Amino acid sequence: MPSLIPPTTRMHTAFLDCRHDWGPGLHEDGFGITATDDVDTPDGFTTWIHRITGHDHPATPRWITEDGQILGAITLQHHHNPRTGHIGYGVRPTARGRGLATWALAETLTLAQALGLDRVLLLCLTENSASARTIERNGGTLTTDDGHLRHYWITLAPAPE
Repeated sequence: MPSLIPPTTRMHTAFLDCRHDWGPGLHEDGFGITATDDVDTPDGFTTWIHRITGHDHPATPRWITEDGQILGAITLQHHHNPRTGHIGYGVRPTARGRGLATWALAETLTLAQALGLDRVLLLCLTENSASARTIERNGGTLTTDDGHLRHYWITLAPAPE
């Protein structure tokens, strides 16, 4: 059974295995890695974990894990960013096709609702039909497709009291 956990330095080896699955030069959506992050060395990995989980980072990152493996990641930005959307996610190639992204997005929408967000923006590449289906399964309404990016809004019900 998969779970969503906060990023932790204890899973460096599992993270490297996940990253290796994506292959060189490919982007691991949902992890929040920038070009200047050193995630390969233990010290660099620790610095990166502290950056993405620190109080000055207005986001909630989670790793999709199962049996000690990292299967992917999903991050909820607490504020609207029209360039990146509220939520970004990715599932490693060998774990795709199991509904993990759909499940993780549903869980993250509950978190967004608890934070008081009334709707969230998600973006995906126009040719990424799997991501589009994930968003649509979670109530996403397509508002724009410029031929490169699709913009979806998901309206959230008020959080239960």
